[in-house]
Amino acid sequence: MPRPSQALLSRQRIVETAAAMIDADGLAAFSTRRLAAELGVRGPSLYNHFATKDAILDAVADAVIAGVDVSFFTTHDWREALRRWGHSYRDALTAHPNIVPYLAQGPGRRPAALHMADAVYGGLVKAGWPPARATHIGAVMRYLVAGSSLGSFARGFVEDPELYAAHYPHLSQAHRLAEHQHSVDEGAFALGLDALIDGLAREYEATVGPLPPLEPRPDSYYSRNLQR
Repeated sequence: MPRPSQALLSRQRIVETAAAMIDADGLAAFSTRRLAAELGVRGPSLYNHFATKDAILDAVADAVIAGVDVSFFTTHDWREALRRWGHSYRDALTAHPNIVPYLAQGPGRRPAALHMADAVYGGLVKAGWPPARATHIGAVMRYLVAGSSLGSFARGFVEDPELYAAHYPHLSQAHRLAEHQHSVDEGAFALGLDALIDGLAREYEATVGPLPPLEPRPDSYYSRNLQR
């Protein structure tokens, strides 16, 4: 006696399977027909759980953002909170880079994404930032994190030393970047994030008021990443 297909389905299983398909094949290749086939059910069965394909994509995107830690804005100085949140945010996105273009459209009605935006904005305003500036900071952080999560800078250079030696003398070591992908990509992000926060700190002191010194970070995220 065949098993009822409906019993195989749940929202969680649909989201997990869709996420795995998008991770493997990209957004362009994703369809509800392929998803149903992967789940071993008929297409209409999906619509008992999700009304549209976009609703499935929203759920996948929100599941990714749900993994971002925003608790730092209630426990740390806003500078350290931004730093730690930025790394947590990037970790979540780099684990699922194919969904990033969809995430980049904004939070829409997605609960986890709106919770993250609310926590960040609220934390910055509570720290003394004017509301408009807090909005700008949230936006520029999304630009930095999403942009850095779309792909590897280091792996964008081919491992062909002759190509660079013949025509691009200043890139004579570019063929080695891929073998140092982690330190290049993580180091670049950490550098950019630190530079952004340092610039914001200067603006804060010029427009809002003095800031207390931050405690040293001997176990900073940047140091841990480079030691992996």
